Amino acid sequence: MNAHAGTDPEPEPDPDRTREREPFPAYGPVDAALGFVVFYLFVERATPTIVDILTSAVAGLSASAVGFGLAAVLWFVFAVTALDQLRRQLAALGLVSDGGRRTDGARSVRAAPSASRLLSSAVVAVVGGFIAAVTFDRAVDAGIALIRLVADLGLGVFPFGAFPLVEFLVMVVFFVSFGAATRSLDRLVVGSVRAAFRVVPS
Repeated sequence: MNAHAGTDPEPEPDPDRTREREPFPAYGPVDAALGFVVFYLFVERATPTIVDILTSAVAGLSASAVGFGLAAVLWFVFAVTALDQLRRQLAALGLVSDGGRRTDGARSVRAAPSASRLLSSAVVAVVGGFIAAVTFDRAVDAGIALIRLVADLGLGVFPFGAFPLVEFLVMVVFFVSFGAATRSLDRLVVGSVRAAFRVVPS
């Protein structure tokens, strides 16, 4: 006879209990803000080129209409970014749905990062930020040059061998270093706030 006969089966785990939301504040606001700033600066500097290309390619299109369209794009990106970050913070507080995301145990343990992790984030932020600052102007110029080349390609006058390989590589270096710097700075700022919350007595 089975010794376990008559015993109640082990209850199934409750999905709502096993789901863990990201601690507050959620990661992302610093990264998103700096990303939008760089996008804004690029659009601002590329606006004359974009206006020139579009007004030349589309008959009757005014420069003011192109400028208005670019401004609308900037406002749209800003609104989407702000709303997404607001949703993330509200989800971390448990006020809105987190979209069914789950966090593993390791992530929960790292809710308040260690001092070594904060230090490594600071180092990456400084080094990556320095490289991004040095390469920013050339990366923007390379982006504008690529816009012109793509426009020329669409018109069928793309000159053979004119692809700016060095400038393209500089742009890649910028985006990699900038992404690493902003992500690390975001981890540093948000992680420091989480650590401060952890040591404040309740």
